[in-house]
Amino acid sequence: MQKTEFTKFKLPNGVRVVLVPQKSSVATTVIVLVETGSKYETKKINGLSHFLEHMCFKGTTRRPKPSDISSELDGLGAVYNAFTDTEMTGYWAKAKNDAAPKLLDIVSDLYLNPTFDSKEIEKEKGVIIEEINMYEDLPRQKAGELFMKLVYGDQPAGWSIAGRKEVIRRTTREDFLAYRGTHYLAPATTVIVSGGFDAARMERLVRRAFGSLPRGRKGTKLPVRESQSRPREVVHFKKVEQTHLILGFRSFGIYDPRRPALQLMAHVLGGGMGSRLFKRVREELGAAYYVNASADFLTDHGIVSMSAGAKHEKLEAVLKVGVEEFGRFTRELVPQDELVRAKNHLTGTFLLSLETSDELGSFYGAQEVFHRPLRTPAQLVREIQRVSADDIRAVARQVVKPNRLNLAILGPYKKRSFRGILKL
Repeated sequence: MQKTEFTKFKLPNGVRVVLVPQKSSVATTVIVLVETGSKYETKKINGLSHFLEHMCFKGTTRRPKPSDISSELDGLGAVYNAFTDTEMTGYWAKAKNDAAPKLLDIVSDLYLNPTFDSKEIEKEKGVIIEEINMYEDLPRQKAGELFMKLVYGDQPAGWSIAGRKEVIRRTTREDFLAYRGTHYLAPATTVIVSGGFDAARMERLVRRAFGSLPRGRKGTKLPVRESQSRPREVVHFKKVEQTHLILGFRSFGIYDPRRPALQLMAHVLGGGMGSRLFKRVREELGAAYYVNASADFLTDHGIVSMSAGAKHEKLEAVLKVGVEEFGRFTRELVPQDELVRAKNHLTGTFLLSLETSDELGSFYGAQEVFHRPLRTPAQLVREIQRVSADDIRAVARQVVKPNRLNLAILGPYKKRSFRGILKL
């Protein structure tokens, strides 16, 4: 057992547990993460990971009705939810500290003992389909889906997490049981408890709750195929009030040592009101309300990108700024004063985000679920502070290349190409 700002241990069946006591917190958060998501699916079951997440709230052996779960959590004054991503699925709840044991009991029950009632499955199909419809009506969200499909094509990394309607309609109880039996296994499960709980008592309760989860044989995912020789674009027609765009480059995965340098580069580019994109696109051009940049990492691939909601008439100007600013990193060193400000802003906002028990738990959980050595917030801050201007230019020269460049646009454009602007 390792003890620093957290306690980490493993149950005999392989379940990994991270306890993060925070004496000053008035709340406790319980999170259960499992190593599965849309990248573990085949086309035949695309959307099943997300659908299964919904069904865990629709009744368990101990709480047969959906209302049994929600009423009990509401009675604790809890906030709670779940999420499905490409490589993990998570279930969480947060309540006042004295409710922590009950919180663990409920979250572990819905994770360990779902019944997958056939009637509830049929009802929830309609809910999932309406969720898919909702995303179609959210242009910013839709632009993100278009971008991932453009970059990765017809493989799990390029598919929608919510899935396809025809798959949802034909999903059966047997599909849930088979998928859960392949992925919801002890070595793939991580339990995180953070906040003002009693650590000794919580350890006993976690051991008791999760000790019987079977080990099984975990299903795997296919490695992401990367193939690109020149800039790519997709222009999706939709009548909207502003054009939504994502301009980005293929990068690398979560375990790559260049990750801090790329994170800091993205922050200089579009992290906050002092960033280059904010100044040029919003303040100088007056072309967008939201404009930002981010570096996103998964186990075997990654993206660094900018996104914006731009005035139609100024779209080309925004694209030119984006291409120019990405290219600058390959040619020029970031000035020392700008680098210091970006480091302070990135690390400062990161530390502020950890004031709540749910964000603190998510910080440790996102590391553990991917089998990364657990770093404390202070260690992560030191990693960022060590990044030099030379490091940023070096990683930019490796990533910011024409054969990694992709552009997705959603707006009122038919038979229109912006490929001519994509020149670094």
